[in-house]
Amino acid sequence: DIEQETEKSATDASGIDTDKKVVENVVTKNPDVRTDFLPDRKRDEDKAKEIERLKKEWLEKQIALKKEMVEITYSYWDGSGHRRTITVPKGSTIGEFLEKARQDLAKDFFELRKQNGSDLMYVKEDIIIPSDISFYDLIVTKARGKSGPLFHFDVHDDIRLVNDARIEKDESHPGKVCERSWYEKSKHIFPASRWEAYDPDKTYSKYTIK
Repeated sequence: DIEQETEKSATDASGIDTDKKVVENVVTKNPDVRTDFLPDRKRDEDKAKEIERLKKEWLEKQIALKKEMVEITYSYWDGSGHRRTITVPKGSTIGEFLEKARQDLAKDFFELRKQNGSDLMYVKEDIIIPSDISFYDLIVTKARGKSGPLFHFDVHDDIRLVNDARIEKDESHPGKVCERSWYEKSKHIFPASRWEAYDPDKTYSKYTIK
């Protein structure tokens, strides 16, 4: 009867039992095939976040490094040396250092009282360092001069028992602070005759002291 027929499993027009689950073609990932080169939005977002985190971490370290104090040994040069020591943050520019040095020197050298830092110059290892360069810049680039490293600001000799021309000497000499006017009058006389402008692209194959 009609009631009994409705309880039977229904069939479609092709005679396939519609109560059975039909499994269609399903594409599965082959674990042996590389897919890391394919676009992956989440992976790209995670990578970008990690790069940003590392960048922020690096910047924070550089800021902390610039705040660290460094002791600078220098000699006020007016034809003879007058050694001094001053402490400044590593992030200080040479111009800022020169003004601080001038203020300290002005206590003993009257001619500096009417001047400012821009009237002075800083010479390290026979290299005239521009006023906009910072000690941090010299340190991180491991800058070098004609007669020694520009990133050591103390004074020390190389005490290694080595006599090999291929091995660079580890010596540091006090930088010189002098008036620009003195340099202009004396640049043809030693030691000023050896000084030259800082060039970050210039490489000194070996240090020479004449």
